[in-house]
Amino acid sequence: MSKSIKIAAIIFLVLLLDQTIKIWVKTTLSYGEEFQILGLDWARIHFVENPGMAFGIEFGGGYGKLALSLFRIIAVLFLIYYIRQLLKGGAPFGLMVSFALILAGAFGNIIDSAFYGLIFSESTYHGDPAILFPPEGGYAGFLHGRVVDMFYFPLYEGTLPNWFPFWKGENVLFFRPVFNVADSAITTGVLSILIFQRSFFSNPKEEETTEIPNLATATDGLETPRIKNNPDTEISEAS
Repeated sequence: MSKSIKIAAIIFLVLLLDQTIKIWVKTTLSYGEEFQILGLDWARIHFVENPGMAFGIEFGGGYGKLALSLFRIIAVLFLIYYIRQLLKGGAPFGLMVSFALILAGAFGNIIDSAFYGLIFSESTYHGDPAILFPPEGGYAGFLHGRVVDMFYFPLYEGTLPNWFPFWKGENVLFFRPVFNVADSAITTGVLSILIFQRSFFSNPKEEETTEIPNLATATDGLETPRIKNNPDTEISEAS
């Protein structure tokens, strides 16, 4: 199997997993509904929708949402081009996998932003789950859909001790953001590049060393030149 087919398979599998879970959550749960994963209190499925960036970060109103969607599309087109260049240039397979994960994650969230507003009904608190392809149409226009998030891992909730250097004595919740498979793919790809693939982007300059000859040995066997007096310039001591 060629590298290009493997990369395409990775992108497809990430997209398939991401969209399958999102559609299931959207059509099964009410907005804000949650349940524990394998009975663990710190691992939950918690359905929310994100109008902004990854991990619930907001990005300024309707125009900000449109700008973010267009930026994602441009980023995906650039990543497709860049991965093709890596394939042609024979880049390390691990590097191409990292960029494939980033591409798949970005594309997965683009699908939500571009089409979910058109094909789903509104999700409401304590209401019925959303309907796929509702007769009355979707809840938003093209590129104005919301990204579906569901993974929630509140690993620690409590009061920090007084000796803690930051926010001592305050109530904290870690890990607060709710995210999806696409966000996880992007994060994994970026961290993989930063940790394991940094050498690909570094271009260390080879130090040029100039060998300085040993003057003691370089002059071995060479006769010291004699300075002959010019008879025309000799000054007679005779008066």
